[in-house]
Amino acid sequence: MAHRDPLPFDPIMRAAELWDQRIGPARTMAAVTSVMRVQQILLSAVDGALRPHGLTFARYEALVLLTFSRTGRLPMRVMGERLQLHPTSVTNIVDRLQADGLVRRTPHPTDRRATLVEITEAGSAVLEHATKSVTEIDFGLTGLSADQETQLTQLLGQVRRAAGDFE
Repeated sequence: MAHRDPLPFDPIMRAAELWDQRIGPARTMAAVTSVMRVQQILLSAVDGALRPHGLTFARYEALVLLTFSRTGRLPMRVMGERLQLHPTSVTNIVDRLQADGLVRRTPHPTDRRATLVEITEAGSAVLEHATKSVTEIDFGLTGLSADQETQLTQLLGQVRRAAGDFE
C-alpha cells in the first residue's frame, strides 16, 4: 500500500456519525468497517514482509502448519481443515510451494487416496527467514499493548466461534 499522509479525522467515525443521523445505530457498522480496514493494513504489511521471500500469507501459513506437525508432513485434507480452506485452494497453494521446491508431495503410506505434503529443507530455510521478517514488524499490528493484543484475539475468537470456526 502506498504511503500517504494521515487524514485529519477518522473517516470511519465520521461515517458512523452520518450513519447514526441517517440510518440508525452505527455501532456494528463502525466495528465491522474498522476490522475490514485493519485487515487491509495488516495484509499490506505482511505481504510486504513476505514478498522478498517469494511467499504470500497463505503459502507462509501452509509452511508454518507443516512445521507445527510432528513429522513435518500432513495429508492435504488435514491442511485444508486446519487452514480452513477449500480443497482447491490448498491444491493451488501446494502446487506453488512445490514448484518453488519448498514442499514435496508423497503418497500416504496407508491410504492410497491421500497425498502427504512435506516441507523440504529449502522450505524450512525460507520459512525461517520469512518468520524473522514478519515478526520484526509484529505482523503489522502496531499501537496495542500486549494485554490489548490478547484481548483483541479473545474478542475476535468469540466472533469466529459464533460463525462456526470452532467449538
